[in-house]
Amino acid sequence: MADRKPSGLTRRGLLRRAGVVTSAAATAALVPQTASAESAERRRLGTPVPEPIPPQVPVKEGTVEVPGGHLWYWDTGGEGPPVVLVHAASGSAESWPYQQPVLARAGYRVIAYSRRGHYGSSAFSDGDAPVGADDLDAVAEHLGLDTFHLVSAALGGYYATDYALLHPERVRSFTVVSSFMAIQDPGYLSLTGGLRPPEFNALPTYFKELSPSYRAANPDGLQRWRDIADRARLAGSAYRHVVATEITWDRLAELKPRTLLVTGDSDLYLPPPVMRLIAQHIDGCGTVVFPEIGHSANWETPTPFNRLLLRFLAGARIRAGAR
Repeated sequence: MADRKPSGLTRRGLLRRAGVVTSAAATAALVPQTASAESAERRRLGTPVPEPIPPQVPVKEGTVEVPGGHLWYWDTGGEGPPVVLVHAASGSAESWPYQQPVLARAGYRVIAYSRRGHYGSSAFSDGDAPVGADDLDAVAEHLGLDTFHLVSAALGGYYATDYALLHPERVRSFTVVSSFMAIQDPGYLSLTGGLRPPEFNALPTYFKELSPSYRAANPDGLQRWRDIADRARLAGSAYRHVVATEITWDRLAELKPRTLLVTGDSDLYLPPPVMRLIAQHIDGCGTVVFPEIGHSANWETPTPFNRLLLRFLAGARIRAGAR
């Protein structure tokens, strides 16, 4: 095994720490056979259905050197079109276990990295705050990616939007899950800033980001999400990424890649009306609202989310207002 930074993980360690290697008995315990009819009915009604995290496909791990630090990544490899996953503030490269094997087995090369200050990557160094799009570009360059599909969540959508505006020729498609997208329009900032009272920030992260339906229906999934989130942020590390672009409504309208916006109707950060407001400024933008889902659709309702994502990556045009 090659030398690595102390914050890195072996593949076996990644799988063990993310809790994604499950025995047949554990899987049966999570999804009892007697519950199949109930699960089908819950899916029909749009209610979250507990899903075990699937076994992961093998990955190569590594680090990318960036000014003042390094970024940890994993890569399934292969000759298929690359898909780069950019995590939320509460997550890391560990946050995509429901998507990794599904995308890989569909023929895609799947890549995720941890941003600075997050699990496996370095803390922020002294000096100027790094540009998040520059770090994403460093990952793409290191892995020899010419063009790729870009999938982002929440705060990760800030830097992914910046990247898609700066390098539209490299982004095959752009998927954004529950992100404000770093938009700086004064009216928009007033609207989004007024959605939550000052006391909101003191609430537990899992309460703010996972819907009550999910927390009630899937306590095991809640615990796994919390395990990843608890180790995602390096101790004492602040959010110091910046965007290079002033993302106004006019600038957002210049977004070139095919774009899909996703949220849940129980999202306390980005409720559907805000998502639809953003979509109005992106030509041909598709939108999807998942019922009874909060801020983490890719985690809370993975099978419907993955089906949607695979359709979009394959070239389907998702209409505005799809469910």
